[in-house]
Amino acid sequence: MRPAKLREVFVRHDRGEATDEELRQAQDEAIRDVIAKQEAHNLPVLTDGEFRRHNFQESFSASVAGFAVPQNAYRYYDQQEINKTPLERAEQDFNAAGPAIVTRRPVTDRLRLVRNIPLEEYRFSQSVAKRPVKVTLISPDRISQRFAWEQSQPVYKGLDDFVDDVVSIERRMVRELVDAGCRYIQIDAPGYTAYVDPISLERMRSRGEDPDENLARSIKADNAIIEGFPGVTFGIHVCRGNARTIDPKTGKLVAQWHREGHYEAIAGRLFNGLNHHRLLLEYDSERAGSFDPLRFVPKGKLVVLGLITTKSADLETVDGLRRRIDEATRYLPIEQLALSPQCGFGGLSNKVLSEDEQWQKLDRMMETARQVWG
Repeated sequence: MRPAKLREVFVRHDRGEATDEELRQAQDEAIRDVIAKQEAHNLPVLTDGEFRRHNFQESFSASVAGFAVPQNAYRYYDQQEINKTPLERAEQDFNAAGPAIVTRRPVTDRLRLVRNIPLEEYRFSQSVAKRPVKVTLISPDRISQRFAWEQSQPVYKGLDDFVDDVVSIERRMVRELVDAGCRYIQIDAPGYTAYVDPISLERMRSRGEDPDENLARSIKADNAIIEGFPGVTFGIHVCRGNARTIDPKTGKLVAQWHREGHYEAIAGRLFNGLNHHRLLLEYDSERAGSFDPLRFVPKGKLVVLGLITTKSADLETVDGLRRRIDEATRYLPIEQLALSPQCGFGGLSNKVLSEDEQWQKLDRMMETARQVWG
């Protein structure tokens, strides 16, 4: 999660009250600190916390030109209205005037790469880290779901044409990362749970889209991005959104979500179809369903069980985590399993845990991993 000082500089920068240099210095300081803390807590692979981003989707939206976005788009974070009711679906107006991919935007021109944001992030982080650093890119599935294709036909003939450009751009971003030495790249693909969510499916159909065609196109695109990079580990993260809020009755952090539905309906196509080495799956709530869909995971792929929640301060127990891992071994051998949080801890506009609670959860994860895998 972003430290309070960095969050404050982000807000001032968005309002024109802090310079680009002030923001960069605050980001540099926060990243050095969070990497040192990860090393102190013995995490084997490190992240910069995405501290240079407002939102995880900026890996693409801030790297390209061509989207039609309003002036002062980042003020959207001050103005957005999201359902604050705890333990309920958090709805968002995707047609609002906001940043690309965060909201559903048309284009004014064909997309082109103007700067490789993940590459810039990687170079700085690896320069201050003593252990390998991973980076994250956003999946073409999410990018295409947040593309207003029906308003963009003078530029793109349709979604196939658009996604071809997305793949070409992201392959170039990956190539530059690999050439710089990056060996672990995570693709964030929260859009895949839309294909098990009735509300999301109805939205696709109302726009004249075929969900089956969308799913097939997205799997093909995700595979095309990672093809031909030997020696690089690719993971893909699938979740139902990471919205959180404060329960006014208890004052505690509690969960919200953007998608509902179990993996079962898409597991055969997704787990067998994707060529990524690691499947990072949300499994911290009843919404994820049982481990039954893991029977579709082929040999050679690693499933990272997202059993540790970032949506509640309640600290998981080692015994409880071990029991869940044991349940998963009914479908996959222990050698094909790993452990992680279900999603990230951060977010500029999200309610979050305290830093102490975050590190307690990560320490509990490491303790459990040592006991299970040695």
